[in-house]
Amino acid sequence: IMGNLTGRVALVTGAANGIGLAIAGTLEAAGAQVVTTDIVPAQAPVGRFLAHDVTSPEQWAGVLATVEREFGRLDVLVNNAGIVHSAPVETTSLEDWRRVTAVNVDGVFLGVKAALPLMRASAATTPFGGSIINVSSVAGLVGAPLFSAYCMSKGAVRLFTKATAAEFGVLGHKIRVNSVHPGGVDTAMMDRIYARAVEQGLVESVEAARAGVVATHPLGRLANPDDIAKVVRFLASDDAGYMTGSEVVVDGGHTAI
Repeated sequence: IMGNLTGRVALVTGAANGIGLAIAGTLEAAGAQVVTTDIVPAQAPVGRFLAHDVTSPEQWAGVLATVEREFGRLDVLVNNAGIVHSAPVETTSLEDWRRVTAVNVDGVFLGVKAALPLMRASAATTPFGGSIINVSSVAGLVGAPLFSAYCMSKGAVRLFTKATAAEFGVLGHKIRVNSVHPGGVDTAMMDRIYARAVEQGLVESVEAARAGVVATHPLGRLANPDDIAKVVRFLASDDAGYMTGSEVVVDGGHTAI
C-alpha cells in the first residue's frame, strides 16, 4: 500500500487545526501512531495530544520524553507549527520579526535537535530510516509584498532542511529531511490573511481577497489541507526512501507563472 506507516510513530506540531490536523489524521489512517502538539487546545485531537510551545527548548524536551516513555520510538517528525505576519517592512517591529523567527525558524531547529537522539535510534531498525518533514511555503521560494518576515522564515526552513539532510547523510544518521511548500490552502490562517488585506485597504472585501489569491493558482482553486497531508504521508513513508534534501512544491501551479 502506497504510504504505509504501520508500526511507525509520528509527531506533528501545530496540529490543533488546519494543515497540521489533516496531516495527523492522514498519518494515523496510514497506520502510524500519532502524537500531536499545539500551543492552542485541539477541538478534535488526533492521537495523543500534548500542549506545546515550539519556541521552548524545555517543552520540546518534555514532549520527546513523553513520546519515548509512551511509545518507545519516533520515526516521523513533522515540523508544521507556524505563524504569519503581514505588514510593510517600515511598520514591522523587531518584536514582530523575532516572534515570526521564534516560531517558524527556531521551532523547526529545536524540534530537529530534540528529536534527533530518539529518531536516530529508531531509524536504525527500519529499512529506509526516519523521516523529518519541515512545512515551509511557496513564500520560502518566491517573495510576496508585505510578507517579508514570513518569507524570510520560510526561506530559512528551506535551507535548514537541505543542510540537515546533507549533514545527517554524512554522519550516517539514517534520517531523511525534506521540506514541503504549499501554496494557498483553505485554512483559518488564510482567512486571517484576507481579513488583514481588507484592514490594510488593499482590497474591498474578504471575497475579493480570496478571489485574488485563487487567481494566482493555475488549477483555479486553493488547496484543501488534505492535498498537503497526502504529500507529507508519502515523504514520511518508505516509498520516499531515496528522497532527502528535496523541496516538494504543492501549490496548484502558483510558482509556475
